[in-house]
Amino acid sequence: MSPFMRHIEACNTARLPGQRRAFYAGAAHVGWVLPDLAEALAEFGGIRITPEGVRLDRPQDLYGIARTLAEAGQFRFRGEVFDVRETAGGPVLAQLDRGALPRFGVISQGVHVNGLVRRDGATWLWVARRALNKANDPGKLDHIVAGGIPAGLTPDETLIKEAAEEAAIPASLAARAVQVGRIAYRMERPEGLRRDVLTCYDLDVPEDFTPHPADGEVAGFELWPIERAFAEVRDGNGFKFNVNLVLTGLFLRLGLIAGAEAEQVRAGLYRAG
Repeated sequence: MSPFMRHIEACNTARLPGQRRAFYAGAAHVGWVLPDLAEALAEFGGIRITPEGVRLDRPQDLYGIARTLAEAGQFRFRGEVFDVRETAGGPVLAQLDRGALPRFGVISQGVHVNGLVRRDGATWLWVARRALNKANDPGKLDHIVAGGIPAGLTPDETLIKEAAEEAAIPASLAARAVQVGRIAYRMERPEGLRRDVLTCYDLDVPEDFTPHPADGEVAGFELWPIERAFAEVRDGNGFKFNVNLVLTGLFLRLGLIAGAEAEQVRAGLYRAG
């Protein structure tokens, strides 16, 4: 098995339904909840426990219910509003705080940007290191820009926003990023069920531009030869779990993974999430 497959398998550990029950916002199946959360939800009006799962009759109540549950210690409230959809491209049905998404098993969407520098025929990659005070994966290596898509924003709009906030990249430069695909996975994590859909971009960064931490989420940036990043993903565990997947897609496009191995990795990476 290709060494890159270990990262793909590590991000696809969820086996549904397992112990979880389907969670419905109105008629739409939007998530999966464990029995303890289903029991807590049953205490609220407008929520029914049925043979099919847990059904919220008024999806507009979801945000307030989740906030009450956060105050009771069910999960960490983050103060970031995200849209709830049945599918990644479907209509918005409700809203949740970002901290509640894994507990409800709701799809979470984000953007990841490969910051590339082309120099003398070689490719280099800007690598960020996550701040040590980050709640998830502190100190891990990351992309030049990455972040969740908040309520009401498109992937492109989120990219522009995150580029400015995380790396002090001006909008005029960030807007040059090229969308190169989407990666989905379903993963069991300490915070719950991650059903993530990542919109991936390549951004050619001028040689004379250096990203700078702007909002404290990144400790610093380093410019790596692409071969160093390739070796780290292949042999190490320095990158944040989902960054490995996005970089594997980059390596496929650059031809660094080829032949039968490329076929195996591509099939695993772009399987249905």
